[in-house]
Amino acid sequence: MKQYEAVIEVMKRNGGYATLSYLYNHVFALTDCIWNTKTPFASIRRIVQDGRFFYKIKPGLWALKSHRDAVTHKLFESESPSTKKVEEFDHSYYQGLLIELGNAKSFTTFVPNQDKNKRFLSQKLGDVATAKEFPAFTYDSLLRRGATIDVTWLNRRGFPQSFFEVEHSTDIQNSLLKFVEFQDFVVKFNIVADARRTREAHAKLAYSAFHEIRDRVTASYV
Repeated sequence: MKQYEAVIEVMKRNGGYATLSYLYNHVFALTDCIWNTKTPFASIRRIVQDGRFFYKIKPGLWALKSHRDAVTHKLFESESPSTKKVEEFDHSYYQGLLIELGNAKSFTTFVPNQDKNKRFLSQKLGDVATAKEFPAFTYDSLLRRGATIDVTWLNRRGFPQSFFEVEHSTDIQNSLLKFVEFQDFVVKFNIVADARRTREAHAKLAYSAFHEIRDRVTASYV
């Protein structure tokens, strides 16, 4: 079996689509495909860009051209999904990607209770995250605040290593206010936002209220 055929086979078994993390975790289990390379992940990223077989749905999410109609129906439930449905898909999708990435890095992952039943592709976010409860590592008032953050990565001692807020349409300032509450902890703050909100994010970070965390916030735009 050729390498591109292995990627196709894994996607077929998953309904015609897969995230890069899913491919990384499943392609190498096909024993009749040999990967004689020091950079197999890079090889997978190159393979999915082959327009003969694959197309890109979202950053990190690829599908088979032969399964386009079925994949569209399964993920969006219609050919022309509403703006609200697309926004909901975007938000929970990026939450799911961050959870998958945290799991792959051996962190414990948490998603807020109100988001656990939201869909990440064919799964619920709560089934992808590995922590069922937010760990009690500090005062109750801070725990209640932290438990609302979109995605949390926890280290092996049960302390937060990274917080992520996904901001496609909601107020970035609210996310920064959450981060400020945890300025005394050694934790990384991350904003994932629509690329069109770059100027807004920079403007909010410039507020004097966020001086103490400004250099600790990483903003990624998609």
